Amino acid sequence: MLYSDKLLDYVENYLAQIDFPEEPELLYTPISYSMQGGGKRLRPVLLMLAYGLYADEYRAALPAAAAVEVFHNFTLLHDDIMDNALIRRGKPSVYAKWGKNVAILSGDAMLIEAYRLLGQVAPAHLPAVLEVFNRTAVEVCEGQQYDMDFEERQKVSVVEYMRMIELKTAVLLAGAVVIGAILGGASEEDCRRLRRFAIELGLAFQLQDDLLDSYGDERLGKAIGGDILEGKKTYLMITAMSHANEEQREVLRTTHLDATLTDAEKIARVKALYDLLEIPHLTEQQIAIRFERALAQLEGLEALPERVEELKQYATSLMGRKK
Repeated sequence: MLYSDKLLDYVENYLAQIDFPEEPELLYTPISYSMQGGGKRLRPVLLMLAYGLYADEYRAALPAAAAVEVFHNFTLLHDDIMDNALIRRGKPSVYAKWGKNVAILSGDAMLIEAYRLLGQVAPAHLPAVLEVFNRTAVEVCEGQQYDMDFEERQKVSVVEYMRMIELKTAVLLAGAVVIGAILGGASEEDCRRLRRFAIELGLAFQLQDDLLDSYGDERLGKAIGGDILEGKKTYLMITAMSHANEEQREVLRTTHLDATLTDAEKIARVKALYDLLEIPHLTEQQIAIRFERALAQLEGLEALPERVEELKQYATSLMGRKK
C-alpha cells in the first residue's frame, strides 16, 4: 500500500517530466510556469488513493492523475481572466504576467494536453474514463457560469450557492476519485459511493475555504478578508444575509463599497456582524455535517480496511488545515 505523501512525490515527479516544447515560447512557458506554481495536488492524490483501494501498480494511474491536475490548472488560467485576478498562489497569474490572449491560448493547450495524457490509460478503461472526464469538465464550466451569474444578482440562496460550489469545486474531486476507482477495477456501487464521498468532501473543503478567508491565521500566510473586501457571495455572507434584519443586511451589502472606511475597518465591521449572527459556528456545523457524510460513504467499500483508512486519513488532513 502506498501512502499519500509518497503518492504526492510520484505525482510531482511525473508532472515534472512532462516535456513541453520550447517554441513557441509564449505558448508553452506559461504552461510550465503555472504547473510549477505548487498547489495541494489534492485531485491527483485523491485519484491515486482511490486507485490504490483496488490495485497496486501505481504507475498505471499516473497519466490520468496528471491529466486531472493539468485540467485543473487550465481552469485556473481561464478563471483568472474572468476574475481579473492578478495573483495566483502568491505570485503573478499567467494573465497578469503575459496578458489575456496568452492565458487563453496556453489554457487551451493545457486542455488538449490533459486529453493527450488521458489517452495513455488502459484501452479497456478509456471509454468509461472519458465519459467521467467529459461530464466533469462540462459541470465545472456550469459551476463557473453560475458563479459569474451570482455576481450580478442581489440575492442568492444557500441552496443555490451549495449547488454552485458542488459544480465548480466538488465535481472535479469526484471525477478524479471515480477515474482512479475505474482504473483500479472498482465495482459500479463502489464508484457511486466514492463519487458521493468526494462531492461531500469537496463541499466541506470549499466551505472551509470560505471560513478561512475571514477567520484564517495570517501568520500561516493567508491574507484575511479578501472575500469581504470584494463583496463576494460566500457561504458566510449568504448565511448572514438570511439571518440578518434589514438594517444588518444593508451593512453587509454596502460595507465593501464605503470609501470612508479603510480595508481593515471594512473587514472588522462585517466580521462583527458575522460574530453577532454566529456565522462562524453555523459554517463549522455545516463543514462537520458534510465531512461526516463524506466518511460515511466509505463504509462498506469492497477494499482492504487499511487502504480505506489511508483515504480517510488524507481526507481528515485536508479538513485540519489552517490556510
